[in-house]
Amino acid sequence: MKKLFIILSVCAFGLGMSSCADWLEMPSYTSTDTQIAFNSELTADMYVQGCYRGLVHSESFYQYGMGDTAMHSSEDGTTNNSKYNICNYYLDTTTPTTLSLTYQEQFRIIEACNIAISALPKMAETAKRNAMLGEVLAIRAFCYLTLIRFYGDVPAVWRPLDEMDPEDENTLYPKRTSRDVIYDRIIADLKTAIGYLPWYSAADYGAPERFSKQAAYALLARVALYAGGYSLRWDLETNDPATLKMARRSDEARVRELYQIASDACEAVKAQGENSLIQAQGDMSGFHNLWYNYCQRNFTATDKEMLFQIAEYGSVTNSDFGGYAHTGTRGGKFGSYKAMQFMLPTYYLSFDSRDTRRDVTCTSYSIYFLEDGKADDTWVDVGTTYSCIMHGKFRHNWRVQLNASKKYNIDIPILRYADVLLMYAEAQNFLNGGPTQAAKDALQEVRDRAGIGSLAMPSSQQEFEDALAQERKWEFAGEFMLRTDLIRMGRLAKEVAAAQQAIKDLSDRTGDYEHIPVYRLYKYKEDAQEWGDNFLSLEYIDLTEPAEIELAKAVPTDKSDYAAFQTTLSGIVAAHGKTVNADDKWYPANMFEAYNSTFNGNARKAVGFGKGFNALQIGKIIYTKPTGSAENGGTYPDWVAKSDGSDGLYYGFEENKTELLPFANKSSGHPMVDNPNLTQHPGYL
Repeated sequence: MKKLFIILSVCAFGLGMSSCADWLEMPSYTSTDTQIAFNSELTADMYVQGCYRGLVHSESFYQYGMGDTAMHSSEDGTTNNSKYNICNYYLDTTTPTTLSLTYQEQFRIIEACNIAISALPKMAETAKRNAMLGEVLAIRAFCYLTLIRFYGDVPAVWRPLDEMDPEDENTLYPKRTSRDVIYDRIIADLKTAIGYLPWYSAADYGAPERFSKQAAYALLARVALYAGGYSLRWDLETNDPATLKMARRSDEARVRELYQIASDACEAVKAQGENSLIQAQGDMSGFHNLWYNYCQRNFTATDKEMLFQIAEYGSVTNSDFGGYAHTGTRGGKFGSYKAMQFMLPTYYLSFDSRDTRRDVTCTSYSIYFLEDGKADDTWVDVGTTYSCIMHGKFRHNWRVQLNASKKYNIDIPILRYADVLLMYAEAQNFLNGGPTQAAKDALQEVRDRAGIGSLAMPSSQQEFEDALAQERKWEFAGEFMLRTDLIRMGRLAKEVAAAQQAIKDLSDRTGDYEHIPVYRLYKYKEDAQEWGDNFLSLEYIDLTEPAEIELAKAVPTDKSDYAAFQTTLSGIVAAHGKTVNADDKWYPANMFEAYNSTFNGNARKAVGFGKGFNALQIGKIIYTKPTGSAENGGTYPDWVAKSDGSDGLYYGFEENKTELLPFANKSSGHPMVDNPNLTQHPGYL
């Protein structure tokens, strides 16, 4: 019976669990169980693979993967639901939206890793055993980084529970431990792990879904930059709110050491020469080529850039990842999936016109049926408005066929070579009081792949840091690190304030947005409805000439006038130097109005849309809202600013408070209820 239980436990870790309740109802493990698990490399390997499961909980990327001035929540209902609140830094201690499940999952995995870290050294030493030990050290480090990013100082547990004193209340109810102590420990652990792990080329993984030496180096660099960077700190002894401040650790010499560790770790990956940025292929840019093949699970085409990704494939290992950030689909071969995250229009408009990353990361189209969605209907890639720009790296049509409802079959990206280059540039800039040539070269490499290599290279330390912060936004939006990257760089308050002002300026069409075109012509395109279709973006023309705008605005409401309207639009298209084919159709969109405005709805009807012409597969608080204040009756839409004049974007942000989450204390299962020794984040007392 004991052997049967441990096999079931290993399978539960390795293959995923059907529910939290199922896991909680299992009997607790014993030392005998772990001895069986680590009797052979085969069962030990199954156990270690199971430790990867749940590393990125759905809460992490759905609720805390936004608020980064790039991606935002588009929940249904109102702008006061739980997902929208946490995206906007409106946090409280009584609801599960404070990521309690992420907290629980990270400590579940930490305990599993502690068991393996204790047991593996008792096995005969082999390269395989050492590699497994390196893996669990790296996994545990990743968990602690996740916890510190969200909560700051958290309890630190380094041994399995059954090896700790049951009479000591700190065994079951540990207090917060200084994040600096935890960082120093996991940095040491990662250095040890690097010595144990093989380079990816020498491993037999088949895909970078397990830690290799370069993945551990990259994680070491990331941890070191967080450890040496800014974070919201307070006096753990007094828990006095007056001690809250954004600061680096006080030991300046150690801060420099940490940046040097990051620089050296990135240099080690670069010097090994196994990794590189994925480049253009055929008619696909490098960025398009990377994410299309990633969605296709063609990992041999992406593993030079993807250093580490979390496996998500099959009937029991799929998570909710990929279910929120996409272009939205309604029926047809891809099924109906609502996009619950959108890209801020100010982010979409921030890209240089040559930057090939924009139309990969941001999609101004969604897949929708033309009439009523019946089997014989036509599906269309329909153009959207500024308030409905959606995320594009994980779009459905790029993927392999889903094997069941909500089985998205797409891995979670964690570490890329592009990040190694930008972390290296950041560390070099800090250590030398300005960018070295090597730092400039690293940034240049990322820019060259994006098509913006001709941008001026900053020369001062601050200008170079500013450029790196912006480059990280363009490169990593939707990859779940930007929000806390802005914190560790000491930029969050400034970036939030800038984003709040920018969205108002766009709404008013003032400042940098004074000349943003209001009207756009989209080319009508039917969707191929084929898995693996690499379609990237709709062809469009931004209208700036007053005469053309007036012609495009004259959308007929009588079907008998539709053909003549197409002739008029074809003339505009030809005037812009584009070839016009006999079966081409175009339709105008007012980009500042709501998607379902009367004008936009009539424009789509004029090109053939029937019953479904005014809906979209994205949260209603977005597609039913305009971007422009003029288009909203002279006042800001509520997602831009509230009626009382307060901010609608990031309305809950409070500097020196909301950079970190409170512990939830609503009921059993929340940290403050389950652990009486925990102290609350003093900003929430």
